[in-house]
Amino acid sequence: MNRHSFVVACALVLVCLAGTAAAENHPACSPAMLRGAWGYTETGSVITPTGVVVAAAAVGRYEFDRAGNFEGDQNSSANGAVGHDTKQGSYAINPDCTGTLTLTAYRDGVPQRLSVWAFVIVDGGQEMRAIMTSMTLPNGVALSPIMTMTARKVLPGRANRE
Repeated sequence: MNRHSFVVACALVLVCLAGTAAAENHPACSPAMLRGAWGYTETGSVITPTGVVVAAAAVGRYEFDRAGNFEGDQNSSANGAVGHDTKQGSYAINPDCTGTLTLTAYRDGVPQRLSVWAFVIVDGGQEMRAIMTSMTLPNGVALSPIMTMTARKVLPGRANRE
């Protein structure tokens, strides 16, 4: 092995070791990372089966447990009609910090819609970004959502110490 090959081989070993150390410093995502309160905003629109576009926005709070469940409440606007909703659902999170939220929104205790969101956790576990992948009304009618959500941890780090 000549000197140049030896230097290249050593450099490759160092790069591999640095990558391993970096991976060890960034633990995989887990339900413990989601546990606690998150504040969020949702914005976008929903297209009905007849082609009517409904502009929508919401601001609210979710509370996640470590068992894959969450609940929350929000104030929302759909084409200017403002209301208060509660939500209950489940979540799954993958080690790569992606996952899904499946939830039912209620108004005055009556189910209004079922939605599924695909999300990713970013910023060291402090922020969630999501897009709604499906929305269904209680009567089974599927709507076409174009909704995104951004959520931030409320009192970051506190829930993980409890």
